[in-house]
Amino acid sequence: MSALLHAPAVGTRIIDVVSVQSQVVYGSVGNSIAVPVLQALGLQVAPVPTVVFGNTPHYPTMHGAPLPLDWFEGLLEDLEAREVVTRARHLLVGYLGSPAQGLALAAWLDRMRVRNPALRMQIDPVIGDHDTGIYTDPALVPVWRDHLLPRAHGLTPNHFELEQLAGRPLRTLHDCAQAATDLLGPVTEWVVVTSAAPETCPPGVVQVLAVSAQCWETFEHPAVAHAVKGTGDMFAALVGGRMMTGVALGDAVRRACDDVVAVLRHVQAQGWQELALPRDIGRRLG
Repeated sequence: MSALLHAPAVGTRIIDVVSVQSQVVYGSVGNSIAVPVLQALGLQVAPVPTVVFGNTPHYPTMHGAPLPLDWFEGLLEDLEAREVVTRARHLLVGYLGSPAQGLALAAWLDRMRVRNPALRMQIDPVIGDHDTGIYTDPALVPVWRDHLLPRAHGLTPNHFELEQLAGRPLRTLHDCAQAATDLLGPVTEWVVVTSAAPETCPPGVVQVLAVSAQCWETFEHPAVAHAVKGTGDMFAALVGGRMMTGVALGDAVRRACDDVVAVLRHVQAQGWQELALPRDIGRRLG
């Protein structure tokens, strides 16, 4: 009888990924890029917005706000009530609107893991970048570090974010590898650092560092001169989505680097100022 009570209703849509991130009306950051990427990989996605903005802040005007905490918690509760998270395989977390959202998410995740121990979480701890500094609430840093990262199976910070989490400058790849290794633990199995060690990076390339308990590996891809936002969100979705389909970490990172470069070159060729996927992105990612 118990099994029948918790069985999904006939016709229930199975969700592969719950993606908790920002949402913009114009542009391609957060869920606005992660969702189409994951769908192009053949995955079913339930997007949960943490903030809703008209666009990113680098435009002259911007409207919107973080979701009120009761709204955010209510969306998570609705996913729980619909049995979505008890059957989902992956939870992708990116931009958070407030420290309170982070604490609520950690508590909700603990409840969900009791019901679905197989649920894996990947965190892209959005804090800021070298060209902008910190652009989220600075009080989120200890929430990421102390409450969310220890619950994650995989992490995809950029170099600036890794420095904020480590609490010290990281000049070399070895420095980055040590800081990433320090984030590994009983749950956390891998860390991928984008734009790693930019001070010591060869000209014209970008370094990506993948660290696990077994080894650390460096990848290089061409630097594409374009100021579009959202490439980190796209990269995180590509890595996590590919790993869900059975691709090993190193291969997922390598292919994600190639995909990001290809999309940036496509956007550059079109003369666009916002990230956008080619119409045949499903074929390209296949």
